[in-house]
Amino acid sequence: MEFAKFRRAALHLNGKRYMTTFDKREEGFEKKFALDEEQKFKAEARRNRLLGMWAAEKMGLSGDAASAYAKEVVAADFEESGDDDVLRKVEQDLSAKGLTVAQAEIRAKMNELLLEAVAQVKAGK
Repeated sequence: MEFAKFRRAALHLNGKRYMTTFDKREEGFEKKFALDEEQKFKAEARRNRLLGMWAAEKMGLSGDAASAYAKEVVAADFEESGDDDVLRKVEQDLSAKGLTVAQAEIRAKMNELLLEAVAQVKAGK
């Protein structure tokens, strides 16, 4: 309790607020966390777009139709938390086209594409 009072007093000398080393470290961790979360979000969205393009190719879609489908896959990720909504959409769409692709194969492709997407995001692509 006494330390907190001392810290508050030390931070406001002559009406100015000074940051302590602890405050600077905390701010640095917060910025890093925010950046990491942003990169994670971008990588997952990129992975979903790549997965959509992969599935579109399997369904015989190309060009604008493939791009539109990839956008649908990206949008599907906002239905619920986790990857199950994306997995379910791709599996159902492939099945509707008469293609049988096991969930395990789709999940493996998602993992493979996530590695690719992370590399692309880190490279600034």
